[in-house]
Amino acid sequence: MTDDDADIWFEQRRKGFGAGMPIVWQGWVLLIGFVAVTLTGAALLTHVGPGPRAALIAVLVIAAAAFVMLAMRHTRGGWRWRWGGD
Repeated sequence: MTDDDADIWFEQRRKGFGAGMPIVWQGWVLLIGFVAVTLTGAALLTHVGPGPRAALIAVLVIAAAAFVMLAMRHTRGGWRWRWGGD
């Protein structure tokens, strides 16, 4: 890995838009942490009342936004539409 790739956590997708799979441990930690927060939040949604439910949904939206922003910042080649070529 070169100095330019020091902040790269995700590979670019071959087709479509967004990040591909994680390529370093930081990307895996981010992905597993996001999945854990999402699954925990989804499980809790069925057990809380309307007031806490709104707060929990807000936390999940913030977690998703943070995940997307970090993945965008740390994806090789950035996020753009790819057709499967180079």
